[in-house]
Order: sequence, then structure tokens, then C-alpha cells
Amino acid sequence: MTITLNKITKVVAGQTHIKPTSLTFQTGHFNVLLGETGAGKTSLIKLMAGLDPIAAGTIEMDGQDVTKLSTQKRNISLVHQFFVNYPHMTVFDNIASPLRVAGMAKSEIQGRVEEAADILQLRPMLHRRPHELSGGQQQRTALARAIAKESRAVFLDEPLANLDYKLREELREQLPELFAGRGAVVVYATSEPEEALLLGGSTALMDDGNVAQFGPTAEIYRKPQTLTAAKVFSDPPINVAKVTKMGSTLIMGDSARWDSAKMKDAPDGDYQIAVRPHHVTPKPSPANTVKLNGRVLVTELSGSESSAHFAMPDADWVSLSHGVHPYQVGEDHPFYLDPSACMLFAEDGQVVAGGAI
Repeated sequence: MTITLNKITKVVAGQTHIKPTSLTFQTGHFNVLLGETGAGKTSLIKLMAGLDPIAAGTIEMDGQDVTKLSTQKRNISLVHQFFVNYPHMTVFDNIASPLRVAGMAKSEIQGRVEEAADILQLRPMLHRRPHELSGGQQQRTALARAIAKESRAVFLDEPLANLDYKLREELREQLPELFAGRGAVVVYATSEPEEALLLGGSTALMDDGNVAQFGPTAEIYRKPQTLTAAKVFSDPPINVAKVTKMGSTLIMGDSARWDSAKMKDAPDGDYQIAVRPHHVTPKPSPANTVKLNGRVLVTELSGSESSAHFAMPDADWVSLSHGVHPYQVGEDHPFYLDPSACMLFAEDGQVVAGGAI
């Protein structure tokens, strides 16, 4: 099973929400749409699901043109971030609802509902109504409905966004297993780079209605082809600064200069450099050798990690490191950069050299 998008676009009131997009999603792994709110993830899902009309292009499922087919005839399932369940129905009836619409025999409905309920640990809740369930149980019900339907395609639009941290982590680990071997194309939208990496598979990086890059998730993370792709795949935001290359030396204005052998083949000139925050630390190490001096603007402590936003003469950057560090807002502090983790981009944003670790 495959879903192929052929130069599809979405236009609303004269404004282009989805620019010409061509992608092929396959079974066997998660297909992730990654981007900030407003990047076009939900719009693209609605086009594939048949909920919104496309302005141009075609959509194919296993070679069949479904561009003009209704949502029902496409045989798809859609799970939102909000708990979309029928409040007057029991959990059993919620899961069974699309099977009854399809005219399936009662015995088969019973078997499919019970199988999906067992997978998602809902068997004891089958006779309850949605208002008697926790948020996690309600979302499990929506997922069970998608599994029981055995759709050709399952679209998950930030399905864990409204769950608490523990439930989100638990379901995130289970999701790939839930849909493994079912033969459906699974497309999962998220705004969290970490979630995309955990789910694996392939990722389409979305920015302003455009796909910046598409391919194996780990490969895109390590080798973004554009600065836009590098920015989408970084949380906290990736550090960017203008640099001048002279031979093997990179000069970042008045902030720092260092030698980088892997950049030596790039022509001399002006570029943009990008490095992820975890490659900028408050203490030197064998890898982090380039000293930067910055004034601390904001500090944050999250679990076992500390982050510091700091200002240099040429850019404001972020450091992310393990442990608790005694930053003082407003004071100058040394930071140390790993030059091997730097990525070099031309002024038009195309990658020139480098890669993230």
C-alpha cells in the first residue's frame, strides 16, 4: 500500500496553504509530518483524507486516483489531538461505529472490537461511556477505532498533544507496535523533533506549506540539506551565525575564529553556520574546544538538563548541557563550541559542508 501525492496544492481565499507537494508514503514504518504550528501538517492530512478539496494535482492510493473520492470511499481513519468519541455511545459502540456503517456482520464486529480493545487495554472499559474515561483512555478508544476499522491509511494528527507527560511517553512507545504489520500507511503529524526521532521511519519537514526535506528520519537529522530543514529539526532552536571562510579558518565576526579541516574544500567567502545547542556547553571538553564569551540572557532547568540563552557580539545563541550550572542572568560566561558539529550553509540556505551528531 502506498499514498502518492502528485504536485498537490491547497488554496483558500486566494492564499496558498499547501505549495506544490509531491511525496510517496509507504507501509512498514511511520511517516512523520514535522513542523511548527501553522506549517501545513493538518492541511496536508485533510487533503489526503478527502476532507478538503485540492486546488491542483492528484492523490493516488496504490495507483488508484482517489482525488475526487469522498472520505468514506477512501477507507481511511483519522485520529485528532482532541478526543473525538461519540458521547452517547459506549466504548464498544464507539470502536464498532465504522464497522457497522460498512455493514459488517455482528460476529466479525465483535471479534475486531475485542481484539483492538485488548491491544489498547480497554477490555474492562467497553461498557463505559466517554465521560467516564480518563483522557488517555479516550484517546486509546479513538486509536482502537482506527485499528478495528483496518483502514488502508491512518492519519494521526498530533494525537498525544493533549495527554499528560506519562501517558504521552507510554503511548508514543506503543504506537509503532500497534500499527506494525497491519498493511496500512500511517502518517503522523507532530511539532516535536524528539517525537519524530523516537518514532523513526521517514519524515517530511514542513515549513510554511512547503516540504523542506523528506527521507529517513535519522538521516535528515544528521544531514539536513537546507538551513530551513536544520531549523525545523531542532528544539531548542538551532544556533545560527554569519561566518567568513578563509582557507580552513572560519571567522565569526568578533566572537570567535577556529580551524575546521572538513570545511577546507568549500570556496572562501561568506556563509551561515549552524550548530545544535547540545554542542555548545558551559565547560570545555576534548570535543568542545572553541571558546565563546556571552552574556547570559535567560536560563532554564528541565529535569537533568540546563539551558542558557546568551548574547555575543554577532549572534544570540543557546547552550544545552547535562547537569545544573550556576548561571547568573546578566553576567558574562564562557561557552565552548564543538567545531566538528558545525554545519555550513550558503547564503541561499543550501548545505555546503558539515553534519550534526
